[in-house]
Amino acid sequence: MKRKPQKKKRNRVRNRSWGEAHETSFTHDRAKHRSAQSKFSDNAQSNRERDRLPEDFTPNALVIAHSKKWAFVMQDGEERLCLIDEQLEATDQTLLASGDRVYIEQEGEEFIVRGVAPRRSYLARLAGPHARVKTQVLAANVDLLIIVASAARPPFRPGLIDRYLITAELGNVTPVLCVNKVDLVDTLPEELQRYRELGLEVFTTSCEHGEGMAELKARLEGQVSVLAGHSGVGKSSLLNVMDPELDLHTRSISESTQRGKHTTTAARYYEIGNDIRIIDTPGIRSLGLWGVSPEEVAYYFPEIAALALQCRFRNCTHTHEPDCAVQNAADNGQLPLARYKSYLRIRASLESDTGMTPGRLTAKYQGHRL
Repeated sequence: MKRKPQKKKRNRVRNRSWGEAHETSFTHDRAKHRSAQSKFSDNAQSNRERDRLPEDFTPNALVIAHSKKWAFVMQDGEERLCLIDEQLEATDQTLLASGDRVYIEQEGEEFIVRGVAPRRSYLARLAGPHARVKTQVLAANVDLLIIVASAARPPFRPGLIDRYLITAELGNVTPVLCVNKVDLVDTLPEELQRYRELGLEVFTTSCEHGEGMAELKARLEGQVSVLAGHSGVGKSSLLNVMDPELDLHTRSISESTQRGKHTTTAARYYEIGNDIRIIDTPGIRSLGLWGVSPEEVAYYFPEIAALALQCRFRNCTHTHEPDCAVQNAADNGQLPLARYKSYLRIRASLESDTGMTPGRLTAKYQGHRL
């Protein structure tokens, strides 16, 4: 049986001249292609014009609180929920913070944050290792930083206070120290006298008995303030005493660790009586510093900066060098040991953060908890 000869298959692949007709090589209908191209260009252009962020604007709202995509703002005495425009991008600082002045627009039934005004001051800390920004701004456009510490439960820790003092100077904010829970102790922490000598305003308060609350409220009148400190020191309790209608949730400290439990989970802006505007922030366990080199730490300790002029070496780190006036002052009691230890700890942490080997500590301080 003879096989029929197979027909030769036609080449159905159309040869195209990519050099001559590259703009229409993916369509059989040039007219449709030109029409679609025209419509796409017009739509893209109109979208760009419609969505372009305003270059010049006057802020018309204030950020109360925010999340990643949403912000609660105050506009004309009314609180609004706004979507944050995706075109707004953070630089080296977080994009929004409580207290920011923003520009919002209404589109249909939605309000959108379309611009953020420059900050005149802020409270910030070093962002986490996986964050997209270098610094996390906790509060913006504030006049006063109220560093809240407790006389007991949790114990008074001057190390964090010293870090807040540096942060306040970096952010152009005036620091004020509030020692709360004084009803739990018979004598106040001895470090308070040293802070007063440095020119720091100090208030002692008790939310249980009302001690010092009138003086603190008078200091806050007409100011924008931010409360900051360890968890459990009583920041939310202070606000509840100043304005009972807030009724903020509070929690007791842990009996085993003597540390506070987080009650405030996000910073929020409040307006209470007597023209007091205040931002409550979550309690923190540590405060990472930003924008400070290890060599610059001494300048933020006025008493150490003054003593450093008498050191043998101009580049003295005040950690191990001979003829160091700072170490000598710590030895003879002229410089409080708590302040010197705080300096050593902050400097060592910054050296570690920059990949540098921490300066050697003299043997007499090696055993101390820095």
